[in-house]
Amino acid sequence: MKISEVSKKYDISIDTLRYYEKEGLLPNITKNASGVRDYSETDCARIEFIKCMRSAGMPVERLSKYISLCVQGEGTEEERRNMLIKQRDELLEKRDAIQRSIDKLEYKIDIYYNILLDKEKAFRSGN
Repeated sequence: MKISEVSKKYDISIDTLRYYEKEGLLPNITKNASGVRDYSETDCARIEFIKCMRSAGMPVERLSKYISLCVQGEGTEEERRNMLIKQRDELLEKRDAIQRSIDKLEYKIDIYYNILLDKEKAFRSGN
């Protein structure tokens, strides 16, 4: 698959794909004799993983390290697992912080709802 097709399929700019390649997130992309990138199914699966991890807030540097460990293969499983656990835990902390913010917003919205309800009642009763 050509870079333009991958860009369109995964909604990632061509510049971002090239950046990911430069940073080691997409190592060993096959190129034809003219130098045109040809993304394999494995490359595309890695792009899906990269998108997921970036959405989870994993920094490019950490993701690059993780992928480097994947390429190294056997013997790096524990470190990779620990990296994923760390990312999960960070994401859970963010989720909890977001939930606290939502709860605070709901509380404040309820206060304003009750104020407006009291004003409506007063208006209807002629006060």
